[in-house]
Amino acid sequence: MTKPSRGAVPSPNIWHHPATYELENHAADPDGLIESAMRSVADWSGRTLLDLGCGSGFHLARWAETSRQVIGVEPHPDLVSIARRRTRRLDNVVVHQGTAQEIPLPDASVDVMQARWAYFFGPGCEPGLAELDRVMRRGGTAFVIDNDASRSTFGGWFRRGYPMIDPDEVERFWSRHGWHRQPLDIRWSFANRADFEAVVRIEFDKETAAHVLSTYDGFEVDYAVNLWSRTY
Repeated sequence: MTKPSRGAVPSPNIWHHPATYELENHAADPDGLIESAMRSVADWSGRTLLDLGCGSGFHLARWAETSRQVIGVEPHPDLVSIARRRTRRLDNVVVHQGTAQEIPLPDASVDVMQARWAYFFGPGCEPGLAELDRVMRRGGTAFVIDNDASRSTFGGWFRRGYPMIDPDEVERFWSRHGWHRQPLDIRWSFANRADFEAVVRIEFDKETAAHVLSTYDGFEVDYAVNLWSRTY
């Protein structure tokens, strides 16, 4: 049995619950605000885009619509297999098994990178940042999308479930490393309550999930994120 790549940081959600995480991918940002904000900073049309921590490849086909080449990198072999199957008819997409700390690409080979809720969560991700310094082309742009725990309904749940993560320290970390912050207000919008409940249970510990589900009605949630970007 193939093992995750050496040094991979286990994901508590998609690694163990890929089908449920697919529901979350569909629910997150249905208005496309993240993509619009990214394009306002750097367009990937006709360029090489790296989706780092691409999971099951949910976004790869979207990037492939206009990119010259799309490269997915994912440490979990089962997810790599899913990503390859879902993009097998796309000639400009390739998926590699690998990690952010050891990106399996040549120096100066990437124009645009996105990491969406993957690996780059602030302090501790310095090895991955060093790899970005290596693989990004001059004039290229890297994007990191992560939760903004300082605001929104979801942000309150996140603070409760992950009290060890200090949003102020995370912001200081990225600013110190030369990244620009763009706060965005997106939505979590599910098809039904059952899907919402299933995703809440893979995103939080049992106690936090029980609190969320007992105190919140409905299946659409205001959700704050930070779009971090850096031009190389």
